[in-house]
Amino acid sequence: MHLYTEDERKYLKADIISTVEFNSTGELLATGDKGGRVVVFQREQESKNQPHRRGEYNVYSTFQSHEPEFDYLKSLEIEEKINKIRWLPQQNAAYFLLSTNDKTVKLWKISERDKRPEGYNLKDEDGRIRDPSTITSLRVPVLRPMDLMVEATPRRVFSNGHTYHINSISVNSDYETYMSTDDLRINLWHLEITNRSFNIVDIKPTNMEELTEVITAAEFHPHQCNTFVYSSSKGSIRLCDMRSAALCDNHSKFFEEPEDPSNRSFFSEIISSISDVKFSHSGRYLMTRDYLTVKVWDLNMESKPLETYQVHDYLRSKLCSLYENDCIFDKFECVWNGSDSVIMTGSYNNFFRMFDRNTKRDVTLEASRENSKPRAILKPRKVCVGGKRRKDEISVDSLDFSKKILHTTWHPSENIIAVAATNNLYIFQDKVN
Repeated sequence: MHLYTEDERKYLKADIISTVEFNSTGELLATGDKGGRVVVFQREQESKNQPHRRGEYNVYSTFQSHEPEFDYLKSLEIEEKINKIRWLPQQNAAYFLLSTNDKTVKLWKISERDKRPEGYNLKDEDGRIRDPSTITSLRVPVLRPMDLMVEATPRRVFSNGHTYHINSISVNSDYETYMSTDDLRINLWHLEITNRSFNIVDIKPTNMEELTEVITAAEFHPHQCNTFVYSSSKGSIRLCDMRSAALCDNHSKFFEEPEDPSNRSFFSEIISSISDVKFSHSGRYLMTRDYLTVKVWDLNMESKPLETYQVHDYLRSKLCSLYENDCIFDKFECVWNGSDSVIMTGSYNNFFRMFDRNTKRDVTLEASRENSKPRAILKPRKVCVGGKRRKDEISVDSLDFSKKILHTTWHPSENIIAVAATNNLYIFQDKVN
């Protein structure tokens, strides 16, 4: 048995993936980790020798996005962990992404360089300035080929906009603005302006003792630049329209499912807290994830969800122990596939769930090194709740709650998914003949 030193433990913790996101074409995939690093993977081009073999994702660029900081006014350490990454649509040869930790959002430019300038007049090849009196003739600088270099440079730093921890960022469909959300406020930023933002939602009460709920996530509508939603720890979703008022404290629509009195328990409020909210690509539906379920809402029907999917209902009897080990506060994300017909979300034991909205079929799959050899087909897993356990089933009591899939993302147009399991990233695709 290997005992880890404090430094090794810190290093291992820094490798834990905290966010994962495809860009708008699916050619790039970015992950952020607890150590403040961003790793970008690029899809290999299909080779002519093997035209049927789809491109795999290889590391394209790695850079340190955030460093640990200290807030001297509040005597608080600001950790470097990347909470969210959001890509901007590609406008030229370079790629741009937003990354955020608890307090600061940064805009990064990722670009390629395969040529370098040579033959300057005022400086020599090492970059030293030449004495002008020694220059007897002028030459035209030329570009020479060099090995490909991928550079990541911070173009904007959006700081001092939040008193509380940022939990989500979302790029607007106008591609000029984005919003950042913390526990009590939502700010609207212009991508070119770093020294000011506009507060569009503020739920902070005058007396903090009267605080009953916090904002857990927020997202812009994919097509309407004036519309956004935010979810709360009380299980409600508010749709806001920025055309109606500058401060959107009054919502346009309010989505909440009335609680079933028969299911009421000490944990009801905790498990009803929404950990993620996502618009469908069409903009017609909303998907929300709470502790035990995924719900799909129609924007035209506020009274109840259109569909409810049980993610791991077998954990209902285990809520007491999940509360004691703090797992009940885990924040699972959810994603749509490109056509909005299938949804995916994570669970424990490195399981992740997929629900087909058309056929109503669902499947549980596992992301682990043992069963994830390259090109191997994933076998569906089943959890046994009680009674006799079949050979291929796993008992609820033997689930490992330290192995959890909180972060997942789906390729925008193909059946390729990326799943973060602690410090491992798994990329799966549908079977190719």
